[in-house]
Amino acid sequence: MIDVIVLGAAAGGGFPQWNSNAEGCRRARAGDPAAPARTQASIAISGDGEHWYVVNASPDLRQQIHQTRELHPRHGLRSTPIAGVILTGAEIDTIVGLLTLRERQSFELLATRPVLDQLDANPIFEALDRSLVARHAIEPEEPIARHGLTARLFPVPGKVPLYAEKGENPASIVENGETVGLEVSDGRTRMLFIPGCARMTPTLRKRIEGADLVMFDGTLWQDNEMIRAGLGQKTGQRMGHMSVHDADGAIVSFKDLTIGRKIFIHINNSNPILLADSPERAQVEQSGWDVAYDGMRISL
Repeated sequence: MIDVIVLGAAAGGGFPQWNSNAEGCRRARAGDPAAPARTQASIAISGDGEHWYVVNASPDLRQQIHQTRELHPRHGLRSTPIAGVILTGAEIDTIVGLLTLRERQSFELLATRPVLDQLDANPIFEALDRSLVARHAIEPEEPIARHGLTARLFPVPGKVPLYAEKGENPASIVENGETVGLEVSDGRTRMLFIPGCARMTPTLRKRIEGADLVMFDGTLWQDNEMIRAGLGQKTGQRMGHMSVHDADGAIVSFKDLTIGRKIFIHINNSNPILLADSPERAQVEQSGWDVAYDGMRISL
Protein backbone atom coordinates (compact mmCIF):
# COMPACT_ATOMS: atom_id res chain seq x y z
CA MET A 1 0.00 0.00 0.00
CA ILE A 2 1.07 3.56 -0.68
CA ASP A 3 -0.30 6.20 1.67
CA VAL A 4 -0.12 9.80 0.48
CA ILE A 5 -0.91 12.93 2.50
CA VAL A 6 -1.01 16.34 0.86
CA LEU A 7 0.79 18.60 3.33
CA GLY A 8 0.43 21.64 1.09
CA ALA A 9 -1.17 22.19 -2.30
CA ALA A 10 -0.29 25.78 -3.26
CA ALA A 11 2.65 27.10 -5.24
CA GLY A 12 5.30 29.40 -3.76
CA GLY A 13 3.76 32.08 -1.59
CA GLY A 14 0.81 29.91 -0.57
CA PHE A 15 -2.85 30.85 -0.73
CA PRO A 16 -3.51 33.55 0.26
CA GLN A 17 -0.12 35.00 -0.54
CA TRP A 18 0.96 37.40 2.19
CA ASN A 19 1.08 40.51 -0.01
CA SER A 20 -1.69 39.71 -2.50
CA ASN A 21 -4.93 41.65 -2.49
CA ALA A 22 -6.29 39.88 -5.58
CA GLU A 23 -9.84 38.55 -5.38
CA GLY A 24 -8.96 34.92 -4.69
CA CYS A 25 -6.58 35.83 -1.88
CA ARG A 26 -9.11 38.25 -0.39
CA ARG A 27 -11.69 35.46 -0.35
CA ALA A 28 -9.29 33.00 1.23
CA ARG A 29 -8.22 35.54 3.85
CA ALA A 30 -11.86 36.18 4.72
CA GLY A 31 -12.50 32.48 5.31
CA ASP A 32 -14.68 31.93 2.24
CA PRO A 33 -15.50 28.18 2.23
CA ALA A 34 -15.18 28.14 -1.57
CA ALA A 35 -11.62 29.49 -1.29
CA PRO A 36 -9.92 27.44 1.45
CA ALA A 37 -6.37 28.48 2.33
CA ARG A 38 -3.53 26.25 1.22
CA THR A 39 0.10 26.06 2.31
CA GLN A 40 3.03 25.58 -0.07
CA ALA A 41 3.34 22.33 -2.00
CA SER A 42 4.56 19.22 -0.25
CA ILE A 43 3.39 15.65 0.28
CA ALA A 44 4.22 12.84 2.70
CA ILE A 45 4.36 9.20 1.61
CA SER A 46 4.59 5.91 3.50
CA GLY A 47 4.50 2.21 2.70
CA ASP A 48 3.98 0.97 6.24
CA GLY A 49 2.21 3.79 8.09
CA GLU A 50 5.19 4.13 10.42
CA HIS A 51 8.01 5.58 8.35
CA TRP A 52 7.15 8.72 6.40
CA TYR A 53 9.05 10.57 3.69
CA VAL A 54 8.34 14.25 3.16
CA VAL A 55 8.60 15.20 -0.50
CA ASN A 56 9.79 18.82 -0.74
CA ALA A 57 10.40 20.81 2.43
CA SER A 58 8.22 23.87 1.99
CA PRO A 59 8.60 27.06 4.04
CA ASP A 60 5.35 26.01 5.76
CA LEU A 61 6.70 22.65 6.94
CA ARG A 62 6.41 23.34 10.67
CA GLN A 63 2.72 24.21 10.28
CA GLN A 64 2.18 21.21 8.01
CA ILE A 65 3.71 18.81 10.52
CA HIS A 66 1.62 20.34 13.30
CA GLN A 67 -1.55 19.79 11.25
CA THR A 68 -0.70 16.17 10.35
CA ARG A 69 -1.06 13.66 13.18
CA GLU A 70 0.86 10.99 11.26
CA LEU A 71 3.99 13.17 11.47
CA HIS A 72 3.83 13.90 15.22
CA PRO A 73 6.46 12.54 17.66
CA ARG A 74 5.42 9.21 19.19
CA HIS A 75 8.24 7.96 21.40
CA GLY A 76 10.35 9.45 24.19
CA LEU A 77 11.03 13.13 24.68
CA ARG A 78 12.11 13.71 21.08
CA SER A 79 11.36 11.58 18.04
CA THR A 80 9.79 11.72 14.60
CA PRO A 81 8.18 9.32 12.15
CA ILE A 82 9.82 11.35 9.36
CA ALA A 83 12.48 8.99 8.05
CA GLY A 84 13.62 11.29 5.28
CA VAL A 85 13.08 14.19 2.92
CA ILE A 86 13.08 13.83 -0.87
CA LEU A 87 13.60 16.92 -3.02
CA THR A 88 12.36 17.36 -6.60
CA GLY A 89 14.23 20.65 -7.06
CA ALA A 90 16.07 23.39 -5.24
CA GLU A 91 13.66 26.29 -5.52
CA ILE A 92 13.15 28.34 -2.36
CA ASP A 93 9.68 26.91 -1.76
CA THR A 94 11.15 23.39 -1.97
CA ILE A 95 14.15 23.62 0.36
CA VAL A 96 13.58 26.35 2.99
CA GLY A 97 11.59 24.00 5.23
CA LEU A 98 14.75 21.96 5.77
CA LEU A 99 15.78 24.62 8.28
CA THR A 100 12.69 23.74 10.32
CA LEU A 101 14.24 20.27 10.83
CA ARG A 102 17.53 21.49 12.31
CA GLU A 103 16.92 20.36 15.93
CA ARG A 104 19.49 17.54 15.81
CA GLN A 105 17.07 14.88 14.60
CA SER A 106 18.29 12.01 12.46
CA PHE A 107 16.76 11.56 8.99
CA GLU A 108 18.05 11.19 5.44
CA LEU A 109 18.00 13.72 2.64
CA LEU A 110 17.67 12.41 -0.91
CA ALA A 111 18.02 14.47 -4.10
CA THR A 112 19.86 14.59 -7.40
CA ARG A 113 23.40 15.92 -7.48
CA PRO A 114 22.45 19.31 -9.02
CA VAL A 115 19.94 19.88 -6.21
CA LEU A 116 22.40 18.91 -3.48
CA ASP A 117 25.00 21.17 -5.09
CA GLN A 118 22.67 24.13 -4.49
CA LEU A 119 22.39 23.18 -0.80
CA ASP A 120 26.13 22.62 -0.50
CA ALA A 121 26.78 26.08 -1.92
CA ASN A 122 24.79 27.77 0.84
CA PRO A 123 26.34 27.45 4.32
CA ILE A 124 23.03 28.10 6.08
CA PHE A 125 22.04 24.50 5.33
CA GLU A 126 24.98 23.30 7.42
CA ALA A 127 22.55 23.91 10.30
CA LEU A 128 21.50 20.35 9.43
CA ASP A 129 24.26 18.37 11.14
CA ARG A 130 25.64 16.06 8.45
CA SER A 131 26.45 13.42 11.09
CA LEU A 132 22.70 13.15 11.70
CA VAL A 133 21.26 14.17 8.33
CA ALA A 134 23.03 12.23 5.61
CA ARG A 135 22.81 13.75 2.13
CA HIS A 136 22.39 11.08 -0.53
CA ALA A 137 22.98 12.03 -4.16
CA ILE A 138 20.53 9.97 -6.19
CA GLU A 139 21.18 9.25 -9.84
CA PRO A 140 18.19 9.54 -12.19
CA GLU A 141 16.33 6.22 -12.32
CA GLU A 142 18.32 4.83 -9.37
CA PRO A 143 15.93 2.69 -7.27
CA ILE A 144 15.44 3.86 -3.69
CA ALA A 145 14.05 0.95 -1.63
CA ARG A 146 12.64 1.99 1.73
CA HIS A 147 10.09 0.38 4.08
CA GLY A 148 8.05 -1.47 1.46
CA LEU A 149 8.29 1.15 -1.28
CA THR A 150 10.63 1.65 -4.22
CA ALA A 151 11.07 5.20 -5.48
CA ARG A 152 12.88 6.72 -8.44
CA LEU A 153 13.73 10.30 -9.35
CA PHE A 154 13.52 11.06 -13.05
CA PRO A 155 14.34 14.24 -15.00
CA VAL A 156 11.53 16.41 -16.34
CA PRO A 157 11.84 19.62 -18.35
CA GLY A 158 12.47 22.50 -15.97
CA LYS A 159 14.93 25.24 -15.08
CA VAL A 160 17.48 26.19 -12.48
CA PRO A 161 16.17 27.92 -9.34
CA LEU A 162 15.42 31.63 -9.73
CA TYR A 163 18.21 32.61 -7.32
CA ALA A 164 20.73 30.58 -9.38
CA GLU A 165 19.89 32.04 -12.78
CA LYS A 166 22.84 33.52 -14.65
CA GLY A 167 24.26 33.81 -18.14
CA GLU A 168 22.74 35.05 -21.38
CA ASN A 169 19.67 32.81 -21.28
CA PRO A 170 18.94 32.19 -17.60
CA ALA A 171 15.48 30.75 -18.20
CA SER A 172 16.64 27.92 -20.48
CA ILE A 173 14.55 24.79 -20.10
CA VAL A 174 16.79 21.84 -19.29
CA GLU A 175 16.29 18.18 -18.44
CA ASN A 176 19.43 17.49 -16.44
CA GLY A 177 18.25 16.75 -12.91
CA GLU A 178 17.65 20.35 -11.83
CA THR A 179 13.93 19.50 -11.87
CA VAL A 180 12.76 15.94 -11.33
CA GLY A 181 9.62 13.96 -10.76
CA LEU A 182 9.18 11.19 -8.22
CA GLU A 183 7.82 7.73 -9.04
CA VAL A 184 6.80 5.47 -6.14
CA SER A 185 5.68 1.83 -6.29
CA ASP A 186 4.81 -0.89 -3.81
CA GLY A 187 5.10 -3.54 -6.51
CA ARG A 188 1.37 -3.45 -7.18
CA THR A 189 0.43 0.20 -7.55
CA ARG A 190 2.36 3.15 -8.91
CA MET A 191 2.13 6.90 -8.30
CA LEU A 192 3.95 9.93 -9.69
CA PHE A 193 4.54 13.34 -8.12
CA ILE A 194 5.52 16.03 -10.63
CA PRO A 195 4.98 19.48 -9.08
CA GLY A 196 7.04 21.32 -11.69
CA CYS A 197 7.18 20.58 -15.41
CA ALA A 198 7.83 22.94 -18.33
CA ARG A 199 6.41 20.75 -21.10
CA MET A 200 5.17 17.29 -21.96
CA THR A 201 7.60 14.99 -23.75
CA PRO A 202 7.19 11.53 -25.32
CA THR A 203 9.37 10.07 -22.57
CA LEU A 204 7.22 11.61 -19.85
CA ARG A 205 4.01 10.46 -21.54
CA LYS A 206 5.34 6.90 -21.60
CA ARG A 207 6.16 7.04 -17.89
CA ILE A 208 2.80 8.50 -16.90
CA GLU A 209 0.75 6.02 -18.92
CA GLY A 210 -0.94 3.42 -16.73
CA ALA A 211 -0.11 5.05 -13.38
CA ASP A 212 -2.62 4.63 -10.56
CA LEU A 213 -2.11 8.24 -9.43
CA VAL A 214 -0.43 11.29 -10.95
CA MET A 215 -0.05 14.50 -8.96
CA PHE A 216 0.93 17.11 -11.52
CA ASP A 217 1.99 20.73 -11.92
CA GLY A 218 -1.11 22.94 -11.72
CA THR A 219 0.69 26.25 -11.23
CA LEU A 220 -1.17 28.40 -13.76
CA TRP A 221 -4.48 28.12 -15.60
CA GLN A 222 -3.02 29.97 -18.60
CA ASP A 223 0.60 30.67 -19.45
CA ASN A 224 0.15 34.46 -19.38
CA GLU A 225 -2.37 34.71 -16.53
CA MET A 226 -0.12 36.64 -14.16
CA ILE A 227 0.62 39.24 -16.83
CA ARG A 228 -3.06 39.58 -17.78
CA ALA A 229 -4.05 39.95 -14.13
CA GLY A 230 -1.39 42.58 -13.48
CA LEU A 231 0.31 40.38 -10.89
CA GLY A 232 3.68 39.96 -12.55
CA GLN A 233 5.71 40.05 -15.74
CA LYS A 234 6.55 36.36 -16.14
CA THR A 235 4.80 33.66 -18.10
CA GLY A 236 4.49 30.14 -16.79
CA GLN A 237 7.09 28.99 -19.31
CA ARG A 238 9.52 31.61 -18.01
CA MET A 239 9.08 30.09 -14.56
CA GLY A 240 9.44 26.51 -15.83
CA HIS A 241 5.76 25.49 -15.67
CA MET A 242 3.33 24.33 -18.32
CA SER A 243 -0.22 25.61 -17.95
CA VAL A 244 -3.39 23.71 -17.11
CA HIS A 245 -5.65 24.99 -19.89
CA ASP A 246 -3.65 26.14 -22.94
CA ALA A 247 -3.48 24.10 -26.14
CA ASP A 248 -0.21 22.54 -24.99
CA GLY A 249 -1.26 22.42 -21.34
CA ALA A 250 -1.87 19.55 -18.96
CA ILE A 251 -5.55 18.87 -19.70
CA VAL A 252 -4.85 18.39 -23.41
CA SER A 253 -1.55 16.58 -22.85
CA PHE A 254 -3.13 14.01 -20.53
CA LYS A 255 -6.33 13.54 -22.54
CA ASP A 256 -5.43 10.22 -24.18
CA LEU A 257 -3.50 8.74 -21.26
CA THR A 258 -4.91 5.97 -19.07
CA ILE A 259 -4.44 7.01 -15.43
CA GLY A 260 -6.29 5.92 -12.33
CA ARG A 261 -6.51 9.37 -10.75
CA LYS A 262 -5.19 12.79 -11.77
CA ILE A 263 -4.67 15.60 -9.27
CA PHE A 264 -3.36 19.11 -9.79
CA ILE A 265 -0.95 20.33 -7.12
CA HIS A 266 1.45 23.30 -6.75
CA ILE A 267 -1.29 25.77 -7.66
CA ASN A 268 -0.50 29.47 -7.81
CA ASN A 269 -2.70 31.94 -5.92
CA SER A 270 -3.70 33.49 -9.27
CA ASN A 271 -5.11 30.21 -10.62
CA PRO A 272 -8.95 30.19 -10.49
CA ILE A 273 -9.09 26.41 -10.04
CA LEU A 274 -8.39 27.14 -6.35
CA LEU A 275 -11.94 28.52 -6.16
CA ALA A 276 -14.54 25.77 -5.80
CA ASP A 277 -17.23 27.89 -7.44
CA SER A 278 -15.24 28.99 -10.50
CA PRO A 279 -16.02 27.86 -14.07
CA GLU A 280 -12.37 26.86 -14.38
CA ARG A 281 -12.73 24.43 -11.47
CA ALA A 282 -15.83 22.97 -13.12
CA GLN A 283 -13.92 22.52 -16.36
CA VAL A 284 -11.03 20.79 -14.60
CA GLU A 285 -13.39 18.37 -12.86
CA GLN A 286 -15.30 17.68 -16.08
CA SER A 287 -11.93 16.76 -17.62
CA GLY A 288 -11.40 14.11 -14.94
CA TRP A 289 -9.04 16.01 -12.65
CA ASP A 290 -9.11 16.70 -8.92
CA VAL A 291 -7.59 19.75 -7.25
CA ALA A 292 -5.36 19.06 -4.24
CA TYR A 293 -6.03 20.59 -0.85
CA ASP A 294 -4.13 20.55 2.43
CA GLY A 295 -4.89 17.41 4.40
CA MET A 296 -6.01 15.37 1.39
CA ARG A 297 -5.33 11.69 2.01
CA ILE A 298 -5.04 8.97 -0.63
CA SER A 299 -4.38 5.25 -0.13
CA LEU A 300 -3.43 3.10 -3.10
